[in-house]
Amino acid sequence: MKIRKAVFPVAGLGTRFFPATKIVAKEMLPVVDKPIIQYATEEAVNAGITELIFVISRTKTSIQEHYTKATELEKELESRNKHDLLNTITNILPAGISCAYVEQHKALGLGHAVLCARPLVGDEPFAVILPDDMIDDDASGCLQQMVQVYEQNQSSIIAIEEVNRSETDKYGIVSTSPIANGLHRINAIVEKPKPDVAPSNLAVVGRYILSGAIFDFLENLGKGAGGEIQLTDGIAMLLKKEPVLAYEFSGTRYDCGSKIGYLKATINYAMKHPELKHEFAAFLREHMQARQF
Repeated sequence: MKIRKAVFPVAGLGTRFFPATKIVAKEMLPVVDKPIIQYATEEAVNAGITELIFVISRTKTSIQEHYTKATELEKELESRNKHDLLNTITNILPAGISCAYVEQHKALGLGHAVLCARPLVGDEPFAVILPDDMIDDDASGCLQQMVQVYEQNQSSIIAIEEVNRSETDKYGIVSTSPIANGLHRINAIVEKPKPDVAPSNLAVVGRYILSGAIFDFLENLGKGAGGEIQLTDGIAMLLKKEPVLAYEFSGTRYDCGSKIGYLKATINYAMKHPELKHEFAAFLREHMQARQF
């Protein structure tokens, strides 16, 4: 089956960015000139996704507005012959791509957020993208890599990367058996284990392709780590029914859920921006010399 649908769990409060995110969704914070969420949806579209499903909270109206046609603004830009600017907003949502929204009424964890999307996903395999994890591969995106692996194997796939063992208690961690270069079969998965008991240092990051069977397990899960319904626990149950693969993607991940990760992503994308890269690089050199770093 083709992967047609992607779920974006974006109902979190973004407390680490208060007060900036008191009103504005953290996924709407800009990295150079596009919000974080747009990088995520562009990655999905590049991977062949045609249906974007946003799991939002009551306060996340800015995300919905971003993907809604701005008729008056478009007319104003057209009347002023601002065609370059017009293209930047009309291309936010390409032709043939649909958006749907479902509300997560309570913050009960990532597993619960994914479960909220069940009525819109159905029983087919689907992708999950956590926009906080920006992954730059200098190509079409991490999800496209994973879709290619899925089409070859027809199994659920989770993106992983090596982390320092001291940081295993921040991630879902997998134990695996290697299949090919960068591809593993998952034997077990555990949420945020302490470093001394972690089965490996292979951490789950914010890209998944999951079988529709995951929903039955999420439906019957109790609360896990942090008192939340954990997607990791649902995947652990799925493992008992069908194979789940782990994929070491190509690219660099930026954790935009943290301030330092957000700043690193901003610098990375500014250094690649066709209008800014030369001037910005010169500024950084001058700044570093002035500060004597």
